[in-house]
Amino acid sequence: MIKLIASDIDGTLLEEGTNTLNPEYFEVICRLREHGVLFAAASGRQYSSIRRLFEPVRDKILFIAENGSIVIQKEEVLQQVIMNRVFVEELVRQLRTVPGAELTVSTRDAMYVETKDEEFYDWLLHGYRNDLIRVDDVLEKPLTVNKASLYMRSGVDAVAPALIEEWSDRFKVVVAGAVWVDFMDYRADKGIALSMLQRMLHITPEETMAFGDNGNDIGMFKSAEESYAVGNAREHVKRAAKHLADTNERHGVLQVLKNLLRDLEEM
Repeated sequence: MIKLIASDIDGTLLEEGTNTLNPEYFEVICRLREHGVLFAAASGRQYSSIRRLFEPVRDKILFIAENGSIVIQKEEVLQQVIMNRVFVEELVRQLRTVPGAELTVSTRDAMYVETKDEEFYDWLLHGYRNDLIRVDDVLEKPLTVNKASLYMRSGVDAVAPALIEEWSDRFKVVVAGAVWVDFMDYRADKGIALSMLQRMLHITPEETMAFGDNGNDIGMFKSAEESYAVGNAREHVKRAAKHLADTNERHGVLQVLKNLLRDLEEM
C-alpha cells in the first residue's frame, strides 16, 4: 500500500514559474493523510516558494527544496547540503560569461541575483514568489550556498550538455526545466532526500509513489516503485518512469491521486 507520495512542481503540477495550484490538491492531500498517506512537495524551488504554494496544507506535508538540498517538516530542517565555496566561486565566474544567461545563488533563506533584467527579476519575485535579494556581486557575500542556477530565456538545451560535462566532476548538474540548469553538491538529489524520508518514516520504496517531468526527478523514480512521468515530460524522463500520467495542464497527477484515494476509500 502506498504510504508516501513525492511530486515535483514546475512542469508536473503546474506551468513553469507560476504560483497557483489547483485547490483540489489540498483536499486530496488532506484526505490521503487521513488514510496514512503522506505527501512531499519536491522541487528545485526554494523552500519559501514551495511553502507559499502549499500554504493551506503547509503543516501537513513534507518539503524537499532546492533539488533535495534542503528537507523541511513543520519549519524544522531535517537535512541541508552545502556546496563547496571554492567551486561555487569558480562556477559563478563562468556562468557570468555565458551569453544571454542569468545566474542565481540560493541559500536556506533567500535567492541572490545580480540581474539587471527587470522582467526576469519580476518573474522570480511574483511568478515563483521567491525571497529575493539583489546584489552587485554575489561573491562578496559569505553565503552558505545550497544551489546555483543558470537561466536562459531562449532555453538551455544548447548550453546544458557542455556545462554538465565540464562541471560533473565537482557538482551534480541537472536540467531542471526548459530554461534552467541547476548545480548542487553531489549529496543533494531529490531521490537521496526521498530515501532519507523513507528511512525516517520507516517507509519502503514499494510503498512510495513519485511524479516528475524533468531530469532532476529521475532520482525520485529510482526511490519509488510507483513512478510517474507526466505527459509533457522530456522523453528520457518518460523512459525512466514506470507509468505515464496525463499532462500538467490536464492535472495528470491529480487524476492519479484521486484514483488512489478512491481505491483507499473503497477498501
